[in-house]
Amino acid sequence: MANMAGPAAAPGPAAALQHDGRPSGDDALHVENLRGHDRGHGGGPYSLVIPAGKCTILSGPSGSGKSLLLRMIADLDPNTGDVRLGATSRNAISGPAWRRQVIYVAADAGWWADDVSAHFDDFAHNRPEFDRLAHQLGLRPDILSAQVSQLSTGERQRLTLMRALARHPRFLLLDEPTSALDQDTTLAVEAVLRRVMAGGIGLLMVSHNPAQAARLRDAQYVMSSSGLKTLEMHSA
Repeated sequence: MANMAGPAAAPGPAAALQHDGRPSGDDALHVENLRGHDRGHGGGPYSLVIPAGKCTILSGPSGSGKSLLLRMIADLDPNTGDVRLGATSRNAISGPAWRRQVIYVAADAGWWADDVSAHFDDFAHNRPEFDRLAHQLGLRPDILSAQVSQLSTGERQRLTLMRALARHPRFLLLDEPTSALDQDTTLAVEAVLRRVMAGGIGLLMVSHNPAQAARLRDAQYVMSSSGLKTLEMHSA
């Protein structure tokens, strides 16, 4: 995968919001008969298609297995079944290579160092791009010099999104990315997500907010104890 920028020239503001150099054609993320090892608790099987450049919403009661499904797609939890990027099977590439293209973004992710700057090497040669994206997400200008332990949950959520975007993924698996944010900040994050999609990145996003789902979704799946169902979309 390419870094955020080379030393010769800094990319424009959209650089963190799109994947680069990917082949055309079927760029969708295909999930077929995906099962977890614990089949009695949200273990599937699940089949769904997440198109590139679109937002697919995943909703359903707490505890129904939404987070587990996202983690299985990212190959972070044990599973069986087939997951493909276009025609390329997940089994054909290494786990780390897969997770650079299909990134799971937890509601409150782990941080391996207390210095925020330690997590953003991908922005090392492109500080203006970091500052622009931080501003778009409503983060304070000095956030890069902060300590993770001193941040609010909402600040950590937005930095986690930035950390994922810096890796130029093809798909983001977003687990309630605005759950700790107020309405204005939520709308700012949604605006960034729309630009992300315009750059070709596909989203599978867990949301318990019906209004948010209606604003962002191109498709929606509802998870329950009986499985995964497509929500019928009706034109206004």
